[in-house]
Amino acid sequence: MSEQKAEAKVISEVKEKISAVIPTPPAPTPQASAQSLKERLQWGEPGLTIIDARDRDAYLAERITGAMLIDDVKNLPENRDIYVYGDSNQATDKIANDLRQEGFESVSQIKGGLAGWKAIDGATEGRNV
Repeated sequence: MSEQKAEAKVISEVKEKISAVIPTPPAPTPQASAQSLKERLQWGEPGLTIIDARDRDAYLAERITGAMLIDDVKNLPENRDIYVYGDSNQATDKIANDLRQEGFESVSQIKGGLAGWKAIDGATEGRNV
């Protein structure tokens, strides 16, 4: 066996072992609980964005730590995982559906919004915190 083939075999075996040992976070779903988002963040996964669909004053007062205002969505890649929350579940449903129609492939609605997030001791930031 050539040296390159032997190296390729070793690399392949290591990849198999690593993927069997390292768990992966759950995939996003169209509706997400605050707890499922918190668990995903605890993985340290940078591949998601939290969108606050409320008005600017509410956003500035208090928001989920790291959330961005809905106005900034235009700059995101369409394959990015997005978690969105608003003033109510109905408002969040509408915004999430609008994002999907704009071409975003993975949009999850955070049920319970900011109140649901705070109920599980999720971190917040803003001038009222």
